[in-house]
Amino acid sequence: MDLSQNTALGTGGIGGNGMLAAPVNDTAAATAVDDPKQNLNQVINSIQKTLGLLHQLYLTVSSFNTASQLPLLQRLNGLVTELDNMVKLSEKCNIQVPMEVLNLIDDGKNPDEFSRDVINSCIAKNQVTKGKTDAFKSLRKHLLEELEQTFPDEVESYREIRAMSAAEAKRLAQAQSSLPNGDVKVKAEL
Repeated sequence: MDLSQNTALGTGGIGGNGMLAAPVNDTAAATAVDDPKQNLNQVINSIQKTLGLLHQLYLTVSSFNTASQLPLLQRLNGLVTELDNMVKLSEKCNIQVPMEVLNLIDDGKNPDEFSRDVINSCIAKNQVTKGKTDAFKSLRKHLLEELEQTFPDEVESYREIRAMSAAEAKRLAQAQSSLPNGDVKVKAEL
């Protein structure tokens, strides 16, 4: 790669006094936005740019000779600058990776195994909870049957009270989710 290609790729150039000029860093010029998706996209772009710089550095090192010393220094400076930029951008992102995922990656395993294990654990807990819910429903039904045989008038008034409170709760839920013009509110996806 010649010097014009290095400069076009943003890996730096030679200043008028023979010193290396600082590489152009277009992600650092981006405005500081508090949007988490924008911050994450900036970090992803910085990672991709760093990978490109590492590839260029590999090519330069693999065919190194004394004439390629200046491009090598330029690419190293560009890499250091981009890594510094990546660190600054990553400070704006609040991403938490579970240690189990990192341990799986360190062990050479697929991190999707963690997701699969978490989902299987949730399914198991959901089944246990559903079993408990079904047991309580069965208990409630059995108690109401027994109470109805012993106290029929009280059970009838209990059922009337339950029906009125359920209707009131439904009416309140509908009132909260409807707009003054009669349209229904829709939850925005995050």
